[in-house]
Amino acid sequence: MALAGLLSEAEISAGLQSCQAADSFSCKTFFAKTGLNVKTKEDLAKVFGVIDQDKSGFIEEEELFKFLQNFKNGARLLTDKETKEFLAKGDTDGDGKIGVDEFITLVKC
Repeated sequence: MALAGLLSEAEISAGLQSCQAADSFSCKTFFAKTGLNVKTKEDLAKVFGVIDQDKSGFIEEEELFKFLQNFKNGARLLTDKETKEFLAKGDTDGDGKIGVDEFITLVKC
């Protein structure tokens, strides 16, 4: 998995355990449990590149829906509610998607 070099298995597991139940995902909690919130901007740009599956330069709603699967194959999908809340928190310029700078700001908050 592309994130294996940036996060340990324990960090990934802690993040996924924090949001096992539907509608329990909190990006702030997830980023803290995985330790992403203390990674460098360069590392977060790499994470962004993994999540931006279509390589458009943005993370769109469909990519957020599958967000957890970037950390572990078979992880649950986010619910529509979680996906929309995640997008709303990260999309600071209101264009309906999250750019790399918005992602880094979201993770560091």
